[in-house]
Parts: sequence; C-alpha cells; structure tokens
Amino acid sequence: MSGKPPTLTERRKAATQLDIARAAARLFTEHGAQGTTAEAIAAAAGVAPRTFYRYFRTKEDAVAPLLVVGADSWREHLAATAEGTPLLKAVEDAIRKTISAADAAPEFSWTRGLLRAASGDDSALAAVWHRVNGESETRLRPVLARLAPETDDVTVHLVAAAATDAIRISLEIWAGTDEKAAPVELAVRCFRRLSGGVVSGDRG
Repeated sequence: MSGKPPTLTERRKAATQLDIARAAARLFTEHGAQGTTAEAIAAAAGVAPRTFYRYFRTKEDAVAPLLVVGADSWREHLAATAEGTPLLKAVEDAIRKTISAADAAPEFSWTRGLLRAASGDDSALAAVWHRVNGESETRLRPVLARLAPETDDVTVHLVAAAATDAIRISLEIWAGTDEKAAPVELAVRCFRRLSGGVVSGDRG
C-alpha cells in the first residue's frame, strides 16, 4: 500500500457516497431497479438530489461504492497473507475469509437483491457489477505479484482473472437460489476449477 492517507474532506466524501450506496442497495432490493428512482435514493440517504448527482451519473452507479468495499476487503485479506504461503492457497484462504466476513455484514443481505435486479430488468446495473469486477481484477494483479514475486506476468493475470471470476460466479449462482448462507465453498470450488493447471502444485 502506498500514497498519502485521505484528507478529512476525502473521508467525508467517501462516507457520503457509501451512505448513498447503502440506500441504493436497500431500495433496489426492496423495489427492484424499475421501482427505484435517484430521487428516492437521495431521500433515503438524507441528501439532496443535487448532492446525489454530484457523485453519481445514474441511480445504478450509486451502488458501486458498496461493491467496491467488498473488493477492497478481498485484496486486504490477500495482502495480509503470511510470507511464503503458496499463491493458490493464499487466494483460497482470502476467498474464504472475505466471503465469510461479508456474510456477517448487514449489507451482504442486499447483494442477492442487487444481483437479481442486475440479471433481470436493468442492464445498466449489470454493467456496474461487471465494471467493478473488472476494476477489482486489475487492482488484484500487483497484490498477487508482491505475494509471489517469482511468478511470471501471464500467471499473475490468469490467477487474478480466476479469483475474480470465481467470486463473481459464485455470488451470481447463489443470488438465484434461496440459500441463506454465503457461498464460501462454492467460490473456492469455482476458483479451483478456473485455476486448475495455472500454478501446478501451488495449493500448499
């Protein structure tokens, strides 16, 4: 991790964006994409519509900060891996920790509603979901490269893609069910299939 710590203004801005994102996620879950307006999201978040549009272009964009929090948490778990841990084992452990921790957060209950809306009546919401996943994959690569400096660039890209898609696919499948528990083992199983043969014998 590098760079200056965020200023007070930046922290307040991020907090406001996250409040709006939580309100958006709750309303999308309760009313669906078509039944939710930007104005309703602003009212639920306790901000003026002009404040909403200062931060987000569309109602669908408003959920991105909430999704990014999950992606940030995932990379933090991975970055905290003990030195010398085999790369694929490190990724599997981070997947388990991230999804297990998310399961305990109230926001996770909205994930199902968001993903159902994204796969149903709102292609713009689906685009936000896929954009956040793509950005997460890109930011994951340097974390993997630091964990396994001897690993070639192609392998780093492949593992980053496999890890990101494993979490995405497991959550999308889970969202289409009535299963209450988070899809921890499904995500690990998806990762093992997607990464099979990428780094032979590197699961510890």
